[in-house]
Amino acid sequence: MADTSAALHPAAFTRANDDPDHLFWADRSDSTQMDAGARTAVTALYQTTLPASGVVLDLMAGGLSHLPPDARHDTVIGLDVDRKALESNSDLTQRVEQDLNESARIDLPDDSLDAVCLCDGFAYLTDPAAVLEEVNRLLKPGAPLIITFSDNFIPQKAVALWQALEPADRTRLITLLLDRAGYSDLDTGEVVPPEDLTAWNDTVHAVIGRKKLVS
Repeated sequence: MADTSAALHPAAFTRANDDPDHLFWADRSDSTQMDAGARTAVTALYQTTLPASGVVLDLMAGGLSHLPPDARHDTVIGLDVDRKALESNSDLTQRVEQDLNESARIDLPDDSLDAVCLCDGFAYLTDPAAVLEEVNRLLKPGAPLIITFSDNFIPQKAVALWQALEPADRTRLITLLLDRAGYSDLDTGEVVPPEDLTAWNDTVHAVIGRKKLVS
């Protein structure tokens, strides 16, 4: 397995709050730090990027998966540390209670997923390299991993490096880790709120990588 964390200081992924994640997140009522406009932007991205059918894994899903209302995926698996949030997520057909910071290993077969989404969660991963490698194992060749985030996060649980970086550098960090983990066709972008929409204040940043096709 490649060492995708090479050249990153060990303290980069430390957090101010070391309470077990399942206890910390269970005490919070908010399932996302994104406002309504940003959530709509994520849904629009999924509309154009996700396959029309197949098996989708939503990592750190919480109570909202932001899937298009007309999505017709065969299976939508939600993985999160908070069982209550998973149970409230009506987009899911399967639910997996798991803390990726305790174990990045996901009990699914190789090359079994048509897409993976990670919305509003990258800031809280203490070993993102391991998670990206595991997702790469699970994706079918050519299938996308879609990572989205806003500029908002929970400071007690966001890792030190994420908090130290500007938004553009966070995008570069994710791109670097995706490249080191073997992804291809890397693409980045952002959606800035229109000035005339007061309900939308959060810029949405996106990074997409795909599992390399078998040559």
